[in-house]
Amino acid sequence: MIMPHLSAEDFAALGAPNLVYVRPIKAAEIMADTPVEQIRGFNLTPEQTLYAVCRADGERLAVLGDRDQAMAAALAHELAPVSVH
Repeated sequence: MIMPHLSAEDFAALGAPNLVYVRPIKAAEIMADTPVEQIRGFNLTPEQTLYAVCRADGERLAVLGDRDQAMAAALAHELAPVSVH
């Protein structure tokens, strides 16, 4: 069976548009992807584990210091978080 190409919007809308996932992420990845002026003042070490809240298509919506904060932030924004290990 050939799967049709889905746009990012189509993929995000599959099933539950408010579904997000929370996954651990190394600070090194954030440091590499984020302009220096946006992370200035944060005390990050490259091996530090943070937690990303992501849409179904993988777009990172937020990064927080611990899993509970990430889950709470998603719920506060009326999203349905699930954990990814």
